[in-house]
Amino acid sequence: MDIKQIQDLIRFVSKSGVNEVSIEQEDFKITIKTNQVPTIVNATIPAAQPVATAPAPAAAAPVTVAEPVTDTSRYVIVKSPMIGTFYRSASPDKPLFANVGDEIEPGTVLCIIEAMKLFNEIESEISGRIVKILVDNASPVEYDQPLFLVEPI
Repeated sequence: MDIKQIQDLIRFVSKSGVNEVSIEQEDFKITIKTNQVPTIVNATIPAAQPVATAPAPAAAAPVTVAEPVTDTSRYVIVKSPMIGTFYRSASPDKPLFANVGDEIEPGTVLCIIEAMKLFNEIESEISGRIVKILVDNASPVEYDQPLFLVEPI
């Protein structure tokens, strides 16, 4: 089971109203329990999968200051599909994936979330312009936590 399938399973469980789902395969076991907000309670990844090293936290990444956002009703909130650590770039010496003011389209990589030593690119599902980045680089994030405010185009 790859990370995309796990993300899809979490979304399905959160929308279906069930309280617990457990899947066990030959070398993989995952249990998802819900109490209003689904969380991964126990997930083990087979040792045979390649393990990436975590990028060192970058010195405070510059955040472009935009005009204050007061009315968020017209914006789309991009939320975290998993629990992990939020990174704005692939490594400290690489350019940031997305900045305030950038125009994005479906498939544009917005950030990386590192979970259990796996680095997951989070891609945009909409077209728009990034209005605000809601999380600091190298910060822990929760499932369904808002990451970006996007003005749809």
